[in-house]
Amino acid sequence: MKVLLIEDSEALRRGIRVGLDHLGYTVDETGDGSEGLSMALTNQYDFIILDLMLPNVDGISLLKSIRKLGNQAKVIILSAKSQAEDRVNGLLSGADDYLCKPFSFDELQARLITLGRRGGLNQHVKSICIADFVLDTSNKSLHANGHNIDLTKNEFKIVEYLFNNPKQILNPEQISEAVVGSFNHLSKNTIEAHLSSVRKKAKAVGATLPIKNKRGFGYFVGEH
Repeated sequence: MKVLLIEDSEALRRGIRVGLDHLGYTVDETGDGSEGLSMALTNQYDFIILDLMLPNVDGISLLKSIRKLGNQAKVIILSAKSQAEDRVNGLLSGADDYLCKPFSFDELQARLITLGRRGGLNQHVKSICIADFVLDTSNKSLHANGHNIDLTKNEFKIVEYLFNNPKQILNPEQISEAVVGSFNHLSKNTIEAHLSSVRKKAKAVGATLPIKNKRGFGYFVGEH
């Protein structure tokens, strides 16, 4: 199980990490809200342990942002704010649990186990995050800068195939087979037309599609 720990107290963060490491969890950590948001959107986590009082981006804003983009990691809020209205606000903003400080590590462990039993962890919901884009393979959607980009079936399949194989140059024949199978065919011009359409849709929401064409070879995502 992979955990993202976002907590601005270095001492508390270190204590939680040591405990989770001992239990066999893989842990990424940060004390900064902006960095935590970036990590949550560019990696896949089963759990996010989230403090509310964070520098740069507060916990509630971070939580709302990742939920808006379809991130379905189980989120446990850690907070000294123990009033009922604070707990309700956290849960309605998208948290799965709310743990008031101070707390024992055993209680945090129990909350993680309980949430894990509910299912729906991120290994069952695959999101691919590249640059400003979040591609959700569970509901066949592409998001950028907080906006949904409406794609046709073949447009989505082309983007999905390329996002699943970053930095690999994929020729039109490979893309065609991945999209329509061995018994059908998409020409190079058709593939380029689909990608041109996606680029225009991405540009409309202020994003640049990170799919490039190496003339004579094929298409790739990122640098090559």
